[in-house]
Amino acid sequence: MELAESLAAIALPCYIANATPVLVAKLLRRTHPLDFGLKLPDGHRLLGDGKSVEGFVSGVLAGTLMGWLLSFLGLSDVGRAFTLSVGTMMGDALGSFFKRRLGLRRGDPAPLLDQLSFLVVALVGYQLAYGDLSPLTATLLLLLTPPIHLATNYLAFRLGLKDKPW
Repeated sequence: MELAESLAAIALPCYIANATPVLVAKLLRRTHPLDFGLKLPDGHRLLGDGKSVEGFVSGVLAGTLMGWLLSFLGLSDVGRAFTLSVGTMMGDALGSFFKRRLGLRRGDPAPLLDQLSFLVVALVGYQLAYGDLSPLTATLLLLLTPPIHLATNYLAFRLGLKDKPW
């Protein structure tokens, strides 16, 4: 597979999965917290209200759907996209977990953690499941994702989909 195709096959399910919960939260207006309101001994929520059951499920479904669409181009398959999408949503939740432990509130910026936690967990999960992620593809995704993430978040902010531009 060519480098551009490899990047698309990995990035698109991840990016779509990561972006979908923002849209779903705006559409539904009421969601159910993924952590069910659980507070840890540090007094902070496990994840916070920003991570919802609806967001997690919709992210996995949308990323997997992207993989199904990419399969028509011979670039991916549903199983790989599902793995990437679940990893993306788990990584996003893990990022929120770390932010809560650091005492950061929902929406507070955490440079690189905000931009990369979803991708790192997705890539690790993908590599464990399939073992065919090239180091070049992984490196390029890790380098390209922060500016792409910042740009798309700014766009979502300008469109009124997010409260903060990061």
